[in-house]
This record gives sequence, C-alpha cells and structure tokens, in this order.
Amino acid sequence: MVREALLLQKREVEQRLQEPYVVRAFEPDRVAHDLIKVIMGPRRAGKSFFAMHMVRELGRFGYVNFDDERLTAVEDYDKVVSALDGLYDSPRHLLLDEVQNLPKWELLVNRLQRQGYRLTITGSNAHLLSSELATHLTGRHVRIVLFPFSFGEYVRSLGRELTAAETAEAFRNYVEVGGYPEPLLKPIGRAQYLTTLLRAILYKDILVRHRIRAPQGLEDLAAYLMANVAQECNPNRLVKTTRLRSVHTAEKYFQHLEEAFLFFRVKRFSFKVRQQARANRKAYCIDPGLVTSTSFRFSAQTGQLYENVVAVALRKREMEGKLELYYWKNGENEEVDFVVKEGPRVTQLIQVCAGVEEPKTKAREVRALLKCSEQLRCRQLLVLTEDAEGEEEAAWFGRSGRVRFVPLWKWLLAQG
Repeated sequence: MVREALLLQKREVEQRLQEPYVVRAFEPDRVAHDLIKVIMGPRRAGKSFFAMHMVRELGRFGYVNFDDERLTAVEDYDKVVSALDGLYDSPRHLLLDEVQNLPKWELLVNRLQRQGYRLTITGSNAHLLSSELATHLTGRHVRIVLFPFSFGEYVRSLGRELTAAETAEAFRNYVEVGGYPEPLLKPIGRAQYLTTLLRAILYKDILVRHRIRAPQGLEDLAAYLMANVAQECNPNRLVKTTRLRSVHTAEKYFQHLEEAFLFFRVKRFSFKVRQQARANRKAYCIDPGLVTSTSFRFSAQTGQLYENVVAVALRKREMEGKLELYYWKNGENEEVDFVVKEGPRVTQLIQVCAGVEEPKTKAREVRALLKCSEQLRCRQLLVLTEDAEGEEEAAWFGRSGRVRFVPLWKWLLAQG
C-alpha cells in the first residue's frame, strides 16, 4: 500500500514539473547548506510546487506527500523510507510535503537527518511548525516563508514586460484579484475558487483539527475580520457582533485563524510591555483576493485594501526574522500604519493611503508621521500612495522631517 501510494505521487511530481512555473522570491543562501529547509505558508499558496523546483536544483530527490490517509496511518516509518529509496534510487534529498499531518513527525525528521538525508519539509499550520521546530529542531533548520504571489511574482506571472502605466494598472488589478496561483494561472473561476478555499481552511484546518463543535462562531469571526481588514480588533466588540460566547473564545478562535495563515495581527507599539499587551491589535488577511471575493466587499475600502497588501509584504519579512512590525497610535487617535523595528531601533515609519491630493488627507498623514517620528526617534518617514512620488520637508508646530512619497506598486516591486 505504501509503495503504491508513493508511486502515484512520483508520477504526479513528474507531471507537475512539466507545468509552467513562476519563479518565487526567496533568498538562495537559505538552501545552500545541510540544515533542514522548512517551507511554511497558507494552504494552496504554492509551497509544494515551489519546493519541487527548489529541491530539483539541489540534485536527485525523493518525494512523499503526507496529505494522504494511506500514509498517515502507517506506524512503521521505515516502510516509507524504504519505499522512497527503492522508487528514487536512494536519493540524497527528501521532500516531505504537508508533514504536519504525520503523527510525531519531528521524530522521523530528526532521525532522517541523523542518517544523512538532506531534508525539505512543508506545512500549512503555523503554530505546529513554529512551536515544534523551536522545541525539536533548534539550530538545525531554516524557515522559508511562502505566501500567495507577491505583486512582483504576480507581474512575473503575466509573462511579459510591462510599461510603468501597465504596471500601475496591474497593481490595481492585483489588489482586486489577489495572489493565489491557481486562479491566476489556470482557467478557473476566481471568486468560487477562493470562497471554496476559505471554507476548506475554516473546516479542514481549524474546525476538524481543533474539534470545534459549533462552527457559527468561527464563521462569524472570519466574516467580521474580512469586512474589517486593517482595523483595530476590540475583543469585547467581537463578542457582541458575533456568536462567540466570550472574550476567551474569541481569542482562541483568532489564534486558530492565525495558525492556519488566514489572518494575522499587528501589535500597537509601546515602550511598556504591559501596555503593549493590553492594547488592541490590528487585523489583516493573508491575501486581498480573499477579502474581495466575499460578500462583504462593500465594507473594505480601497485604502484598507492597500494597507492590507503592505501589511502582508511586511509580515513575510517579519516571519523571516528580518524585522518586528507594529502600528502607532497616540492619545489623540492619530495613527501611523506601520512601525518597522530592526533590532533595538525603529528604522522606518510608514503610512498607506489611496491618495494625498486632498490637502486635509495629506496633512493628517504627515502630521501623525511627524509626531511619531519625534516620540520614536526615527527620521525615515514614508507615505505609500497610488501614484504620488517625491520628497518634501514637512513641519508641524516645531516638529519637522523629510517625508518620501512612493507609489505603492514601486515599493511592492522592490520587496520582491
């Protein structure tokens, strides 16, 4: 049974490697060593396809997908390893796909590494992989984070060089359709695909896994968050507007949504740890297409969608260990969308808005930046908009700073 399942998977891999491939943005030095490569990200973001191409560059490899009930039921892991050696002529590299479905997967991974195999593993559950890796694979693994297509990857998927005007138009389309690879590369209905994917994440990755008996509360929470991306989440308000029973339940369900890579939260910046822990967090969705494909599209304004796209790009870098991400808000409810902290220093303050043609809008965004700049001692001030570009000196009642204005699509392309 094991050999037959792996043989079918081998044929599938051979077929898939013949399909068109959009090169993904990642750091090559993360694979140029013997450490275990852990590819993390949401369901259907292209982890397996990316891993196949990455591992093929390293040499001959064996493949096993544990999203298969015939393999997860196996108790003797040596049967799986023996079948792989026979089918792939004793490969040096092994790709273990959706490894979180295998009971006590970390024991197998540790043993295979000790036996000299070079391993690449993928998984869709953030909590499982991050917590278990820290416990069992400390010092012997490197994480590669793969989200749905970034804007740069989306542009590459179009297969041709774009003018500046065409790139700006492509950005507006990207914000609407999102970056999930399959509906972009295959002739399938985007809205139906993403709606089905959302339900699969809620039911397969959360309700079944965590044995949640009443799905209404989780569905209400997901719908509320989709309709309110880039907004602060007040736990008490969440309970009042959903069928959740308590703040404790709301927090538990939110953690499940984060573990499944569907949403993530950004903390409010404070020098006081207790104050930071108590403050509301802002919530974002992993892909704008999921937001626009729901029936709650009317609630998500363009500025919120733009902010969500920036948040996803920064979140990916945060998961790779390159920065810490926060937002800032003062007692007058003036807000800076993103505070970027690298090491002990705040290195950049970022505002996101659809446009700054309206003087009041521009003054509001810049004023918050200047106040935040003074408090956090950061002089790198950036405003991302649809099309404004340039630099200018700004001042507000004794506070001053140099503010850069960059079109969002240019900034996103620079992120990879």
